[in-house]
Parts: sequence; structure tokens; C-alpha cells
Amino acid sequence: MAKEMEFFSFLMEQYAAYKGTTANKILARLEEKNLTDFVYNMYERYHTEALENAFDDIDKLLI
Repeated sequence: MAKEMEFFSFLMEQYAAYKGTTANKILARLEEKNLTDFVYNMYERYHTEALENAFDDIDKLLI
């Protein structure tokens, strides 16, 4: 598995736990808004900073 996919899976699981839901539900919401690839492609930024920063970004995207 590519490092980007590993991190994306980790990020989705952690974000889902933070929101009190499941990764599948988060992925469904990202898919509805055509944002899955966008978040996936943020690997370089998200894996080098605090997860809370990624969570804040995802919160803003899913409004």
C-alpha cells in the first residue's frame, strides 16, 4: 500500500473518531462533494503537521 493511501486511511479513521462517526460515513460525505481526491492529495501537507489542522480543513470542506 502506498504511503499516501496508508496516511489517508489513518486520517479518515482518526477524523471519524474525532467526529464520533465512521470512516465510511466521512468518505461518503467527501464523495458527495467530490472532495475525496482533494483530501487524498493533501498528503504532503497533512502528514507533516498536527492532525487537528487537517481536521479543521476537513470540517471547513464538509460544511
